[in-house]
Amino acid sequence: MTTTHDFDRLEIGYDIPARPGMAEAEIQTPCLILDLDALEANIRKMGEVSRSYGLRHRAHGKMHKSVDVLRLQQELGGAIGVCCQKVSEAEVFARAGIADILVSNEIRDRAKIDRLARLPLYGGRISVCIDDAENVPDLSEAAVRHGTELHCLVEIACGARRCGVETPEAARAIAEAVGAAPGLHFAGVQAYQGPAQHLETFEMRRVALAPAFDQLRATLDLLAQAGLAAGIVTGGGTGSYVLEAESGLYTELQCGSYAFMDADYGRIRDRDGQRLDEGMWRNALFVLTSVMSHATPDRAICDAGLKSLSMESGLPRLHGRDDATYLGASDEHGTIEDPHGRLGINERLRLVPGHCDPTCNLHDWYVAVRNGQVETLWPVSARGKSY
Repeated sequence: MTTTHDFDRLEIGYDIPARPGMAEAEIQTPCLILDLDALEANIRKMGEVSRSYGLRHRAHGKMHKSVDVLRLQQELGGAIGVCCQKVSEAEVFARAGIADILVSNEIRDRAKIDRLARLPLYGGRISVCIDDAENVPDLSEAAVRHGTELHCLVEIACGARRCGVETPEAARAIAEAVGAAPGLHFAGVQAYQGPAQHLETFEMRRVALAPAFDQLRATLDLLAQAGLAAGIVTGGGTGSYVLEAESGLYTELQCGSYAFMDADYGRIRDRDGQRLDEGMWRNALFVLTSVMSHATPDRAICDAGLKSLSMESGLPRLHGRDDATYLGASDEHGTIEDPHGRLGINERLRLVPGHCDPTCNLHDWYVAVRNGQVETLWPVSARGKSY
């Protein structure tokens, strides 16, 4: 595994949590670690799945916020590019030379629009979502001023009660406005059903997505009747990609968490009733933590708390052992039930976070390990890029 980062200039324990060649037991904690064998297997598998359906895969960068992980997704899985949720995220990937970036969100602030319109100057294709015709003149003006082109996807409201148009007629009106605006190109539609991703059973997800597919189908039909070809139909996530792929409506998938596989996604069931983290995907991302106290026989305290783990999607799960349970957290401490008193001071534990996206955004580095040894470190390149 190659890397462009110069670790000789960085000081362990202050700037970085580990150095290549170290054993996992020597890594400074708490920190993010990536199991490279699991990560590479997940990435290759998603590439195979996407190709088997004749679909492109656009990896979701908001999950890992890492140029290095994305490059691995392109190299091993054939990802065509990246989704970003914020302009500042897109700037990081554009400066790194990523040539196909979709800002899968609406951009309305004039300063952000100006920054967005400058991104094609890095040499790649920049796309953005839109759900209001009043957004068109601002995007057009900025693109013309910078001599660039922005590709626009009309976003369809699929049930998340967030952004997106509610009717096919509204989608057509926006597509027509985009098509008539200088500096803009109508590229297609985005239809992503977020709430369906985490429904526990495959059947529950199928039922939830059925009306979204009906709405998308009606929108695509109306656009075609108006001579507005939707070259890109993008959406789908780790929990639902099979249903999007089998619908025959999509041209690309936006799966992100499959690569790391957190505890919330891991608990849901596939078509055969198997947990996602026990069948199709492997846990590849962990927060490595150390036991720092065992003041009572049945309770251990580790050094990974709320500042190291996002817990809005549930508590982390101890990986590879069933004799201890993470019970709760304060800022810098995690409480672990250890009924048999088996955890030793300074023992390293791998925690599977409940939600990988916000957990990754809490850290500066990924420590990439293979067979218990540090192979390389990757920065969380777009950490904190939320504007």
